[in-house]
Amino acid sequence: MEKVVCVTGASGYIASWLVKLLLERGYTVKATVRNLSDPRKVAHLKSLEGAEERLHLYEADLVEEGSFDSVVEGCEGVFHTASPVLFSTSDPQKDLIDPAVEGTINVLKSCKKVSTIKRVVVTSSMATVTFNYNPLTQDVVVDETWHSDPAFCEEYKQWYALSKTLAEKATWRFVEENCLDLVTLHPGFVIGPPLQLTLSLSCAGFLDLIKQGKELWPNGIYRYVDVRDVALTHILVLENPCANGRYCLVGRVAHSFQALNILKHIFPSYNLPPMESEKQKDSSLYQVSQERAKSLGINFRPLEISIKDTVESFIDNNFITF
Repeated sequence: MEKVVCVTGASGYIASWLVKLLLERGYTVKATVRNLSDPRKVAHLKSLEGAEERLHLYEADLVEEGSFDSVVEGCEGVFHTASPVLFSTSDPQKDLIDPAVEGTINVLKSCKKVSTIKRVVVTSSMATVTFNYNPLTQDVVVDETWHSDPAFCEEYKQWYALSKTLAEKATWRFVEENCLDLVTLHPGFVIGPPLQLTLSLSCAGFLDLIKQGKELWPNGIYRYVDVRDVALTHILVLENPCANGRYCLVGRVAHSFQALNILKHIFPSYNLPPMESEKQKDSSLYQVSQERAKSLGINFRPLEISIKDTVESFIDNNFITF
């Protein structure tokens, strides 16, 4: 029997890998993008193995109610990955919060109308987990019971975290009121080889780190996870009827200097930016629980492999040269 699923925001970094893995597993994929006429958004999807036979592309607008009605029709699973990712904006309400919250609710409203849908999987973020007043000391293990605090996000102007947090709150509220089966996934700082021609914000941030020593986070601490592990987890939670609730997805919490040390070991000829020595004095960090993720069958790739594959893709695409 044909297995039909929907992926929103299919041209994105995680979603592109998700589409690839779904096609490899024999799924028929109905995928949405913002602009079908933009080759940067669709060319890499059309070139995937199985795309000609089982990938159907649609144009949809997150903030337009009903935009996803025809796309989710006939699907057994819906993966909602589409959400704006910006760390700097002059209008967070318009650029981040409204598309994240309204977009997710619009997709859920469309799903509610379709009786064949067994589960909705929403790509959230660790930004909905750790942005609160709890101290992240070395004895702390963050898990799925943690929630970001909107007041904290507003106080520290963490608009992306606020948008994802409000979207998750609205999502669970809608699901409880409308009896939908939902799972949310919360990946950390995603790296790994991109399939699309343009770099995601996390890939661009990692590229800035290894080229210029420019930190995306002031404290230099990153919650790394491989994009391929994140994409596979989406499929596992769809296929496992016991999957439920929230799942944190972090392979390793590491300082930037630890990542750069790994890079130096793998590519000794690469001229790394200077590292600030004071950041290397204490490498003890908090942890993020992997218990629930591993219960699905996920074994996170070592950070060394993710860094190697990411940098090799940067080399292949001429983002960096040795």
